[in-house]
Amino acid sequence: MTAANAPTSRRPALGLPLLALFGLALLGLPRVVLHDLGLVHGRTFVNLLLVVLPPVVWVLVVLAKRVPNPFLTLLVVGLLYGVLLTLTHQLLWGFAFDEPPTLGGNLSDLAPGAQTIIIRVFAAISSLFTGVIVGVVAGVVAWGLSRVRT
Repeated sequence: MTAANAPTSRRPALGLPLLALFGLALLGLPRVVLHDLGLVHGRTFVNLLLVVLPPVVWVLVVLAKRVPNPFLTLLVVGLLYGVLLTLTHQLLWGFAFDEPPTLGGNLSDLAPGAQTIIIRVFAAISSLFTGVIVGVVAGVVAWGLSRVRT
């Protein structure tokens, strides 16, 4: 077999297979589940570890794998994390609140069902935004570290 006929192994555009990106995003899920179930609370050491460790692992993985664009790769991981965050919060909604949240002010007169829909939609948007921001911050850190390394 000549070099021209040799099979080429193409590297994924993001530097990691989609399954690996999804796996990295899943690292943030334990904190979400434990928080929504009321098993871990803010301002504790365990919560701090569950918040900080996943993005640190994301950065370490993209640096170790020398992905071509660490920022873009971690932006995608953050987006996937945001989707998982959204789904998890929506599924565990009933466990997260002793009493469902309601709207105030001029919107307090809306029917409870309408209030629930509005609150859940905005919670979903917030979760997606949170995931993307975590991905952006981790991506900037990884990009900066990759530049220092080279």
